[in-house]
Amino acid sequence: MIEFVKVTKDYKNVTALNNFSVKIHDGEFVFLIGASGAGKSTFIRLLLRELTATSGKVLVDGADIAALKDAQIPYYRRRIGMVFQDFKLIPTMNVYENVAFAMRVTSAKASLIKSRVPEVLAMVGLTGREKAFPNELSGGEQQRVSIARALVNRPVMLIADEPTGNLDPDTSWDIMKLLVQINEQGTTVIMATHGKELVDTMEKRVLAFDHGSLVRDELRGRYSVDE
Repeated sequence: MIEFVKVTKDYKNVTALNNFSVKIHDGEFVFLIGASGAGKSTFIRLLLRELTATSGKVLVDGADIAALKDAQIPYYRRRIGMVFQDFKLIPTMNVYENVAFAMRVTSAKASLIKSRVPEVLAMVGLTGREKAFPNELSGGEQQRVSIARALVNRPVMLIADEPTGNLDPDTSWDIMKLLVQINEQGTTVIMATHGKELVDTMEKRVLAFDHGSLVRDELRGRYSVDE
């Protein structure tokens, strides 16, 4: 479980999160919504342990992640898959190599990489595209590679930061269906988005941010704070 307990994060003259508290249970699918600068990115960066709170606690499975030593942070982050709006693929690597790279940096055995990469590429619908380079792929295919890379180390949590922001509506829905499938397999999915139609259509939990505060916590039309 993820828990923000009265978290405040200040940057010089700006308060990005203000006395922010929320619980996200294992296996949930949660949308983060709000205008730019509302606090969504700070929430994600705190959860990734790129930042620490000015006050309050960020707990993951009951442990205060601010207490992690520098050497422990990479191991903590291996539990998290990250998907970005702009894909962040390595242009000189093909599809297979981009996904395999995420395993190589964890010192995974070559035999495990050889078996796991095709498995996760099949999961995201990219079997047969292993040798293609990013510039040969559509935007939707590039995002599928990004998702495969995020999943290849079997994370318990997937954070998607505007994953459909650079995609057309039809492709956006395809990516959303894939994220739902991943969630249905037990992975917690946290997705920041400005896609109002996506949020309105899908029956998922919504956390609305406004000037660093949580102003709405809603599931299927009913408030669900701390269910």
